[in-house]
Amino acid sequence: MMLHELQAQALKLSVEERWQLMQALMLSLQPRPRLTAKPKGSAMRLVGLARTDAPPPTDEEVKVMLDERLAEKYL
Repeated sequence: MMLHELQAQALKLSVEERWQLMQALMLSLQPRPRLTAKPKGSAMRLVGLARTDAPPPTDEEVKVMLDERLAEKYL
């Protein structure tokens, strides 16, 4: 859709809908803060600690692990 088509469509909206559109556009123009902090010290050593080459467990495998843990804890 070209800009002039978009403008024509926007003018067909009700006043309330145009306000909502304007608010959405204004929010989209606000700069978003970027996380630039890098891990330091012991946090740096923990990065990638739990990473493995194995694929993540399936939902069924997680359910079995939880059931086993609950059985250990309460039985």
